[in-house]
Amino acid sequence: MEQRKLTAQELHNLAMNIVGKELEKNGYEFLAVNSELKKNPQFVCTKNKEMSFVVVKSIEYPGDPKDMEFFKADLHKMRDHALKFEARTFYAAVGLVNSKDYNLPVYLNEAYVVDYDGLVEIK
Repeated sequence: MEQRKLTAQELHNLAMNIVGKELEKNGYEFLAVNSELKKNPQFVCTKNKEMSFVVVKSIEYPGDPKDMEFFKADLHKMRDHALKFEARTFYAAVGLVNSKDYNLPVYLNEAYVVDYDGLVEIK
């Protein structure tokens, strides 16, 4: 079987699946889902009649999913947009790395490690 590196879109979709499952498990209902790269937010959802916008980013090693500096301007822009809808804004950074060798990319149908600490509210 040929090894194939996941594309940026596939990594993004993988991260969205991880976050989407967490949102569902925590009782969120989806109003809109957008899997297009660089189009925010990825999820517009509600819980307890409160709307939330969730921005999902897949971060490949050696990137650090806890480092929000690179996306800070986008996140604040999204927060300002969400406020017009009386919605909260969350950032969900999902670190993805090859489980056999952190210096290799994530390959299709091969094991990977997830570094995800949950939603971070942007205030």
